[in-house]
Amino acid sequence: MNYTNRVVVVTGAREGVGRMICSHFLEEGAAVIGLSRGESSIDHPRYVHIPTDIGRNDQVRTTFGTIGKAFGKVDYLINCAAVSSSTFALIMPVAGAEEMVATNILGLLYVSREAAKLMRREGGRIVNIGSIHSQIAPIGASMYAATKSAQETMAKVLSKECASWGVTVNTLALSPIETSMLRKSGTPEVVKAVIDGLTFPRLAEPEDVFAGLDFFCSDRASFFTGQCLYLGGVHE
Repeated sequence: MNYTNRVVVVTGAREGVGRMICSHFLEEGAAVIGLSRGESSIDHPRYVHIPTDIGRNDQVRTTFGTIGKAFGKVDYLINCAAVSSSTFALIMPVAGAEEMVATNILGLLYVSREAAKLMRREGGRIVNIGSIHSQIAPIGASMYAATKSAQETMAKVLSKECASWGVTVNTLALSPIETSMLRKSGTPEVVKAVIDGLTFPRLAEPEDVFAGLDFFCSDRASFFTGQCLYLGGVHE
């Protein structure tokens, strides 16, 4: 898919799926703004990295003010930033639970509403990178699964609130894919159990992610909003 002259904002751009998505859009001709708390190693003439803690509303507003002045618009927002933890609910540290809420829920809200303001005149696409954990509810993922469920619900509501601007809001829920987050998200036995429970019992590949992402960002998807697409054969 050709993204020439399109402006894409990707949160969680420093590593993992976020970095992979940045590289995909760059390869297809887009100008990409990556947001993350840490520095980015992407070196490309059409890539700009803005250090941002999306759980801080003041930082998000400042960042999007900068984006608006520099680019004048945002065509696509890919909400990829997430914090995960594999801990039994009864012993989960409060700080860890609060960090997941701040990033996975509040951060998504802060970024989405600022991006939507820049999409008001020309329309746009917001895609949340969710997780099949919201449906399969694996052991040790209580807070992470809950925040991913919240993201799906928020997308449904935002899709209605932004419809008159020509902005669609959808969720692409990933099955396990080889990233540093996967290695942190549970024991090999838990990860294997999740994969074995899929209709297609294998790790997701980058091209699987790009296929869903490109569809939601395409003109063909202008009538699709408030939807969630689960990879790996998982169903609601």
